[in-house]
Amino acid sequence: MSTEDGECSGRLKEVVTDENNKKIHKMILNEIADTLKISTEHVHHIIHKYLCMRRLCAKWVLRELTFD
Repeated sequence: MSTEDGECSGRLKEVVTDENNKKIHKMILNEIADTLKISTEHVHHIIHKYLCMRRLCAKWVLRELTFD
């Protein structure tokens, strides 16, 4: 038994780049804005201020994390 990470097929490190992360973030904001017919700035504001979420490692998580 090994504690080393093995080779994973289908997970290309070249795909997870800052450029791709930014593009995906923009696509998500645009999709929400288009659906709700509001600006992406308003979507961003709502996500941060009212839903208390922020980006952490390219994932949206609650701002105040607890052990629960």
